[in-house]
Amino acid sequence: MPKFKLHPLSISFDISESTLLRVQTVLAKHMFFLLLIIFTIISIYYFQSFYTNKLGLSYNDARSHLDIGRRVVEGLKPGLAQLGSVWLPLPHILMIPTIWNDFMWHSGLAGSLQSMISFVVTGLVIYSFLKILGVGMFGRLLGVFVFVANLNILYLQSVAMTELLLISTMTIGVYELVLWAHDDKIVNLVKSAFWVMLSTLVRYDGWFLLIISTCIVAFLTWKKRGYKTSEGLSILFVTLAGLGVVGWFVWNQLIFKDALYFALGPFSARVQQQQMEKAGALMTKGDLLLSTQVYLYALFFNSGTFTAFLGLFGAIAFWLSKNIKTSIKIASLSLLTPLLFNIIALFFGHSVLFVQGISGNTWFNVRYGIMMMPSIAIFIGYLAHKVKSLRWVFLGLLFFVTFFAFNSSDAVTIDDARVGSSQKNVSEVSGWLSTHAKDEKGFILISAASHDAIIFSSGLPMKKFIHEGTGAYWESATIAPDRWARWIVMRTHDDNDLSWKFVSRAPGFVKYEKTAAYPFADIYQLKDEFLGDLNTEPVFGKQK
Repeated sequence: MPKFKLHPLSISFDISESTLLRVQTVLAKHMFFLLLIIFTIISIYYFQSFYTNKLGLSYNDARSHLDIGRRVVEGLKPGLAQLGSVWLPLPHILMIPTIWNDFMWHSGLAGSLQSMISFVVTGLVIYSFLKILGVGMFGRLLGVFVFVANLNILYLQSVAMTELLLISTMTIGVYELVLWAHDDKIVNLVKSAFWVMLSTLVRYDGWFLLIISTCIVAFLTWKKRGYKTSEGLSILFVTLAGLGVVGWFVWNQLIFKDALYFALGPFSARVQQQQMEKAGALMTKGDLLLSTQVYLYALFFNSGTFTAFLGLFGAIAFWLSKNIKTSIKIASLSLLTPLLFNIIALFFGHSVLFVQGISGNTWFNVRYGIMMMPSIAIFIGYLAHKVKSLRWVFLGLLFFVTFFAFNSSDAVTIDDARVGSSQKNVSEVSGWLSTHAKDEKGFILISAASHDAIIFSSGLPMKKFIHEGTGAYWESATIAPDRWARWIVMRTHDDNDLSWKFVSRAPGFVKYEKTAAYPFADIYQLKDEFLGDLNTEPVFGKQK
């Protein structure tokens, strides 16, 4: 029998190939859990980084969201009614378990926590989404990289804003809808309806997803099974998915005696936009071309122009692919919901978005452009899978643009928060209150609608403030301020500030003197000779 002698290099090559195959198998098996750990570490690191750099609370809206959550558990009139009527309630409800803690409140972590969890979950959903589209490991990881390595996403996941929670709930809702289109299991349709319902309780973008997804369900079911089945499944879907919308109408009716208070009330976006229109700042209203241009620029600034165009090519490849079922393509149209919603909202004047140099001379709400990031990530992942010969080129170019974005700290959401109209420099007013009112007895009368950022930044307990949500305290203080308020914060001669609107007409206002004047607000203090008649302790007890 002849003897065979194997070359050592051949043995080494065989072992290395076998080992590599085993490593790939293990990684593929545990990739979901591995990504969970990686995303969690990234999320915590960037929260800590932005908190240390004092950027975590730059958005005025972030401070307002935190104050709303805090007022539910602490103040002169705590309770669920403090959830209000304009901003949808889910983000503030999710704060309740932690917002009672002063550190969780003033660090912003009570609000950031839900954004951080949403970041992790969305990254995992993008991975799973690409998996059900038949995308290989390279494409899945590239899609995830596009989302996770976006500096605007990393900033917004670190702050107490609503974008990441909305992105997460909407993306999961679309994912489950695509799963239903893929395997026709009713449980996936119910899951989709549940997550769409949650998105309708985060921001009004979710209401548009409710409409689009219901139409998709009705159309796909009608095409497969006919009208009767389509009617039944559509009713099932919209009943669950629309539960949050119905609940919001009921809430406004019960609390504010007007089901449309959130849309037509004095604190609604409609009233604010009417004021902006009078000032000539609502430039996109009635102009479809400008509305489209403004939102696309916001999208480019948030995602990066190269990344956005790569996503466009991926979308084209996806919808032209013969390997994807038509029903999945139709269900995936819901990925475009943020694009359509924002353009329509700008056109009808229901939304305001300033892109510096195009609409307005500053940034405002430019973060709305971030809403398309999960869709862009999914389409890029699919493109890398479809055009395998160029996938390393895509990876190299994406690494290149990402490196320079991080190296230059190029994040438009940070600019919006720091220097745009979304920030308010209230440090002078809040600093004065913190210095002069902290250790003194007496209440501060202030309009939360105009000055929530001052309330938050002062560091004073919520029970120190009399505002619109304090019921009998507000009603009494605006009629007889000298009996209730030792200090009043308001914008002089501005009737948009409710404190000024009511208090300046009250007889007791003559007993105050202006002790500090700042660009954002003035501070009035009750004269010493009238302090004897001042109420300095809560007296109304528990109010309904």
